[in-house]
Amino acid sequence: MALNFANNNSLSAITSKPSGLSGGSMNLISTQTASSSSTISFTSGIDSTYDEYVFKFYNIHPATDNTNFTFNLSADGGSNYNVTKTTTFFNAYHKEDDSDAGITYDGSRDLAQGTGFQPLSHGAGNDNDQNLGGTLYLFNPSSTTFVKHFMATINLNEFRDYCNTGFTAGYGNTTSAVNAVQFKYASGNIDSGVIKLYGIS
Repeated sequence: MALNFANNNSLSAITSKPSGLSGGSMNLISTQTASSSSTISFTSGIDSTYDEYVFKFYNIHPATDNTNFTFNLSADGGSNYNVTKTTTFFNAYHKEDDSDAGITYDGSRDLAQGTGFQPLSHGAGNDNDQNLGGTLYLFNPSSTTFVKHFMATINLNEFRDYCNTGFTAGYGNTTSAVNAVQFKYASGNIDSGVIKLYGIS
């Protein structure tokens, strides 16, 4: 077995990686900025180029108090966001005044062969300083053999002054290629925030 060596002897001195190493890069595909937006849709850039896609959420602020941040998948380039999904959701929470904390499965935010939008969070607060951030991973969306797995972690200031972290996972139960993703709040607009789409090579 051949061994690959870095060009230098310490990590701080490495100027290039060995020729036998590849992959592991996050490649920015697109950035969308919300401004009183009813939805944010990614209708290009999700194809067979990468086996894994990552969405990053920055300072996503709702116009409406106590509303869930949600997403859905499309297999027709964004004409319809209605891919059948089976999902699970649990969350960890801690109130600002330390009066309540815990971790729980939340059956009200999962789907069993549902086509609706999947909640990624509990009710977000719309105070001026409240927002959410997190990550959604989508695996091998261009496969025409297998279902489409995804998982997400979202942290937010809940409307009741909780730190709330939601963990969502599931699969789009389709063997059609998924080629578009849409995000929205269950009620009201996305007042502000940034979503970035990356491909993982």
